[in-house]
Amino acid sequence: MEKEQTLKILNALANGVHPATGEQFAADSPYQHPDIVRALFEAVRTIESGRASAAERQQRPASMPGNTGLRWTPEEEERLAAAFDAGKSVDELARAHNRTRAGIEARLVKLGKLDESAVTVQLRYPAKPAGRQSQAGA
Repeated sequence: MEKEQTLKILNALANGVHPATGEQFAADSPYQHPDIVRALFEAVRTIESGRASAAERQQRPASMPGNTGLRWTPEEEERLAAAFDAGKSVDELARAHNRTRAGIEARLVKLGKLDESAVTVQLRYPAKPAGRQSQAGA
């Protein structure tokens, strides 16, 4: 089944409408239960975000790893931290996670596993050079 058709069906169900007939579900229908409606809308969001990720991948230069720029999941962060703690190098982690070396280093800094001064790629914008201060008050 195509994603567009899947989304159309899920949206209909989440809105309390039978996808094949267009009839409104009865108030006591399972499809009208608040938790079911929330789950259906979450499924729609998940599928749509997957489509956006595929579109982002198509725009990425071929030389960039496939996961470059994509959001980190908590599970991926846990795997990254565990592998780093087990002694894997940043280059090994970059290959394993299909991300850039800078992306791995930035995430390790964020997770408190790597000190920012130890990274090989500058993660922050350089400080602005000190310019002349305003003479308005002098």
